[in-house]
Amino acid sequence: MKNYRIEGLDCPKCAAKLEDQLKRSGVDARIDFSSSTLIIDSQTFEEVEEIIHKHSPKITLLQSSGVEQDLPVKELMRLLFSGALFFIALVFSPFLHGNNELLEYGLFVTAYLAAGGNTVLKASRNLLKGDLFDESFLMTIATMGAFAIHELPEAVAVMIFYSFGELLEAIALRKSRRSVKELIDLRAEEVNQIIDGKLRTVPAGQIEPGDRYVVRPGERIPIDGLINSGSTWIDKSLLTGESSHVPVEEGDEVLAGTINKSGVIEITASTNLQKSYTSRMLELVEEGTSRKSNKERFITRFSRLYTPIVVSIATAIAVFPPLLFGGELSDWVHKALILLVISCPCALVISVPLSYFVGIGKASKEGILFKGSNYLESLGKVDAIFIDKTGTLTRGKPEISQIETSGRYNKRELLEYATLMESYSTHPVASSFRELIPEIPEEMKISHLTEIAGKGITAEINGKKMGIGNSSLLRDIGIDYEERGESGKIFLSIDGRVEGVFTLSDVLKDDSADALFKLRELGIHEIVMLTGDSQDNAASISAKLDLDSLISEATPEDKMKAVESAIDSGKLTAFVGDGINDAPVIARADVGIAMGASGADATIETADVVLSNDSLSKVARAIEISRFTNTTAIQNIVMSIGIKILFVTLGTLGLMNMWGAVFADVGVTLLAVLNSLRLLGE
Repeated sequence: MKNYRIEGLDCPKCAAKLEDQLKRSGVDARIDFSSSTLIIDSQTFEEVEEIIHKHSPKITLLQSSGVEQDLPVKELMRLLFSGALFFIALVFSPFLHGNNELLEYGLFVTAYLAAGGNTVLKASRNLLKGDLFDESFLMTIATMGAFAIHELPEAVAVMIFYSFGELLEAIALRKSRRSVKELIDLRAEEVNQIIDGKLRTVPAGQIEPGDRYVVRPGERIPIDGLINSGSTWIDKSLLTGESSHVPVEEGDEVLAGTINKSGVIEITASTNLQKSYTSRMLELVEEGTSRKSNKERFITRFSRLYTPIVVSIATAIAVFPPLLFGGELSDWVHKALILLVISCPCALVISVPLSYFVGIGKASKEGILFKGSNYLESLGKVDAIFIDKTGTLTRGKPEISQIETSGRYNKRELLEYATLMESYSTHPVASSFRELIPEIPEEMKISHLTEIAGKGITAEINGKKMGIGNSSLLRDIGIDYEERGESGKIFLSIDGRVEGVFTLSDVLKDDSADALFKLRELGIHEIVMLTGDSQDNAASISAKLDLDSLISEATPEDKMKAVESAIDSGKLTAFVGDGINDAPVIARADVGIAMGASGADATIETADVVLSNDSLSKVARAIEISRFTNTTAIQNIVMSIGIKILFVTLGTLGLMNMWGAVFADVGVTLLAVLNSLRLLGE
């Protein structure tokens, strides 16, 4: 899959037309107007560029992934020139009218073409293709008609204000595009690679797994990897939206896009630039903005029917009343032209897609990555949320919650013996001991260490025979212990006796309880935990969180059945998980949510929403953003259609002039765009 940037797209409808043209030419293409991105599968850049130039000469295809500058300078200068010329024409028009009408027309027409030449050209091209009904066609017909009945100032004013509105829309859209790009596209351009013992600056794209590189304080980590040497504090705010700094040291994993805040660290790359965390997240956002919500699809269908109907009504107003009721033809033509200007659907076709694009950008800034406007729309309507336990509600790794002793050794001594043996193991349990006892006393000497897979470790420490492991290990070394059948326990034996028992449990994440409280505040009262863990462990976690229900010892099929049952009962469901075994049910739920930092690749790929920092609280925040975005889109639809209907009625009754028509078009469009941009401050 390849992504290219497009310049010259004026509206969502233009993007849809170009996408259709590419598909008819055999190109499997998807165009995201909001981010100016063309996504194709197999064709070369040159092939696609040739097809685009053939159908739409004004559109430029670029291999760069950057965005346009916020201020379109050429368009602004052209508009300023038009405005100045229009002012001159207004001042001298009373003196030129009747005496030198050729010069009068010359001034107004020049001002008109400076402001709307591109609009007229676009309408002409569409006319030759048989595509009549779009905004440029409405504006061209309305203003040309005004020229025909000698309403020169009104014709030029309509085009200037229309072009000014288009310019402000373009600036607003480019700003929102830039905010998303600057937020998510954190991929490095250069890396300080270690080659033959020396530091060399190389393009980030050359780094492969296993290559070593150095990151200095203040620099951004370019590619995912493991720290070889050094320790530092890492700022993850650009990925997670939170300003907290995290300590990391030798052996810890670090992600591309995070910032090294203190010490120099040497890192071994675990992937390449294309597969690094920031590249994957950027891909998700770019794909996400191209998937339309139901409201966006409604607006697209609505505009295709709306414009032909408006043109037909305007034609009827211009033609039939003079024939049936008499009166001046120019008066009825003027009313028809006013109706065309009022009815331009710009506010609808730009503000609704912009609402969802800004919503996706806002969520991305907070570490919530939606893969489509449709999922952003759906999440706010969810009735029931199903949550995996391990790694989602809990930290996903066992921690020592209790230590029992026989009385011959204290807890500190037992932990030191256990940690010394576990320090030679790669088993996940080993890290639980190392976190409690980071440094072992130097007088402790270990020998004859043997690790038995699936059972534990035996060794001698200062001449004492020791073993640490499960009940199977006790049996192997000839120790009879009455509690050896218990699960979730690790036994430490010294010289043939069990001297300590460590209870392991999966601890709740710090924000799990608060996250569920926020979900209930949002009106979601059916929260169900699905887990493959035992009934006892699941019930313990459920009781702490006051969950509505739970399903323990669940297979992926059991989880699927639970979600399908809720869907069959008419509920809109969401599932939150991180393991590869969660991928099927994440795909089945109406909205699948994956933990992005710890989640399996298959789960992230399948999910509709990805939480970049594994915080469950982000689910509630994602729902809040979804609901605010949906409300904003509905406000734009109601406001645009409502004001249009009011002004169309006034125009048809002859109670509206061309200046009021300009407000009904440009003014309403700007109000809708500004309303959409409120999301950035939410």
